[in-house]
Amino acid sequence: MNPWLAVAVGGALGSMARFAVGTWVAAGLGSRFPYGTLLVNLLGCLLMGLLVVLIDERWAVPPQWRAFALVGLLGGFTTFSSFSLEAYTLLRTQQWLAALLYVAGSLLLGLLALAVGIALARRF
Repeated sequence: MNPWLAVAVGGALGSMARFAVGTWVAAGLGSRFPYGTLLVNLLGCLLMGLLVVLIDERWAVPPQWRAFALVGLLGGFTTFSSFSLEAYTLLRTQQWLAALLYVAGSLLLGLLALAVGIALARRF
């Protein structure tokens, strides 16, 4: 399978799974707090941790299936899992400053970029 197609199919399935979980959680707990997003982020991180070890250390998985599962499926489900894996990798390799800059920069600059996008959309 072409790796681009693998990522696309995985991304579509992951996005549908995210929508399903978010809808299900909102129906049960309401939407006053983003419980669905929190659950999706936590599940995505758990699955990323499991799959990285299984795919990279235990199973002989072709690169396109790794792309399907980690980039497509989990990327469509939540990019927070990729963010967490990258931050963890920096911490595990004792790149403390890089990890701090990556985490703080992603959160703070992400919020700033969102605010700028909202302001731009409202201005024009």
